[in-house]
Amino acid sequence: MSFTLVSAQNGVKYMRSDIIPVRHGFATRVGGVSHEPHTASLNLAFRRGDDEQTVIENLRLFSEAVGVCAESVVSRHQIHSSRVVYADEKMCGEGYFRECDEGCDGYVTDRVGVTLGVKTADCVPILFCDHDAHIIGAVHAGWRGTASGIAAECVSKMCELGANVKNIRAAVGAAIHSCCYEVGEDFRESVTALAGEKMAREFIHERDGGLYADIIGMNRSMLLGAGVHDENIDISEKCTCCEPSLFYSHRYSHGVRGTMLSVISL
Repeated sequence: MSFTLVSAQNGVKYMRSDIIPVRHGFATRVGGVSHEPHTASLNLAFRRGDDEQTVIENLRLFSEAVGVCAESVVSRHQIHSSRVVYADEKMCGEGYFRECDEGCDGYVTDRVGVTLGVKTADCVPILFCDHDAHIIGAVHAGWRGTASGIAAECVSKMCELGANVKNIRAAVGAAIHSCCYEVGEDFRESVTALAGEKMAREFIHERDGGLYADIIGMNRSMLLGAGVHDENIDISEKCTCCEPSLFYSHRYSHGVRGTMLSVISL
């Protein structure tokens, strides 16, 4: 299992996981048309400093590179929750070509041609697939969503659709790692309240006088607890905060940055 950095013919660079057998991609910040210093060059979110046409053109370039239709992407506004919804054809375009008041942080679908999309810039993107059952999922796992169990919730929703947990594969894309994710005592208290003392103790450690959180490890633990086999979990070693030339990082840029998109489609 491993991640590959793909350089598409149109200049877009994105990452893909060898474990996911359907069309998918984890965007980097490379290959778009954004010219603002903080969004250059593949910003894939509105309200970050680019005009709407620039973001849409970036979406078209990224979609072309991955091999999906830009208009098929579903990517509602994210609310740092554990809410996972079923996506069908009626939702295609939500978040880019038309607005939707309803927010969420994850999707599942069994519909061909519906592209699930989650946005990140340090938070954890996870793409799911049960190829035999033709069911896919995607989640944006911020620390609140992570601690609230959004990864396990996505597995549960997939199984409700007919997936077999033994066949579910999960690819965890580039995100901030524990090397860079310094947090406060209030963070540890919040994780303890949401996920329990054992989870906080295992994945929040003291180092050099500070506290550092491993939200990648938290999500892996949640996936294993939900029944996903260890050999079916692929984790990118890339830390978004460590490589600001390749990824947008909220922590590295102090919030002045673009946004990446991760997509998957049957």
